[in-house]
Amino acid sequence: MSIVVSLPGTALLDAYNALPGAAPEGVEFVTWDLKSAPPRDEFDIVVPPYMGGIGVLGALGQVKSRLVQSQSIGYDGVDAIIPTGITYANAASVHETSTAELTLALILASQRGIPEFVRAAERGEWAPERRPSVADRRVLLIGYGGVGKAIDERLAAFEVEVTRVATRARDEGNVHVHGIDELPALLPDAEIVVIGTPLTDATRHLVDDAFLSALPDGALVVNIARGAVADTDAVLKHARAGRLRFALDVSDPEPLPQGHPLFTLPNVLISPHIGGASTAMMPRMARLLRRQIERMLAGEPPLNVVLRS
Repeated sequence: MSIVVSLPGTALLDAYNALPGAAPEGVEFVTWDLKSAPPRDEFDIVVPPYMGGIGVLGALGQVKSRLVQSQSIGYDGVDAIIPTGITYANAASVHETSTAELTLALILASQRGIPEFVRAAERGEWAPERRPSVADRRVLLIGYGGVGKAIDERLAAFEVEVTRVATRARDEGNVHVHGIDELPALLPDAEIVVIGTPLTDATRHLVDDAFLSALPDGALVVNIARGAVADTDAVLKHARAGRLRFALDVSDPEPLPQGHPLFTLPNVLISPHIGGASTAMMPRMARLLRRQIERMLAGEPPLNVVLRS
């Protein structure tokens, strides 16, 4: 049995070829970015581009495929674009570690005043200041999937008190996870809030004016989920008031337009949606792709299937 795999460029192929151990035989790779005409009518696996939005997925209607392997974890909006007959897998196992790293970096930078120190250094100023610690803070972690758990594991080293929230309440392992319906009772006690939920109809604008108003003075809100989980107008209102602080890896709209007022506020730290954009991505994506290829060659079902259109 042989299979044909389309890749959007050479980077993933180079990472695949660099993996240790013998690669499965009988695999042909071709290049297709979903923006040009497809080089084949049929593929066994199609890997779309990582960046550039989901609009290109409509091109899948031009070909037959057995599996579409995304390079992203999130898949909000995909079901409205992909043609019927598509099996769509996300990239769970690829981005969790890097996204958790960035989350901790945003928390540490915001708490310890790194942006302020950098700005002072650019002015040639020595500006010491006592800043809030991460240690002993009460952290509300909203979203307890792969990314949330990776963040939770890393927070353990910082001696914080973590309260975990997911769609439904449950006990998982040695921890209790609260239901999202409990947020009104949990928000007033949170000093750091990390938003890591998928974007769904239920979570769109979850972080609204009422949500932010319930937080105590000085709280830090970190969004590494999707921009539309937060109401940008509400974020801007509370950021301008200066009562809350924000660290945002995602925005709505995205990219955040040049000159947007959020860029100007000293209590807002912005990174340009780079949670998974690290050197860890391609080797991990290559490993996932190899596992999918091996399973297909063995007649086994694919991993990480999130949609069947």
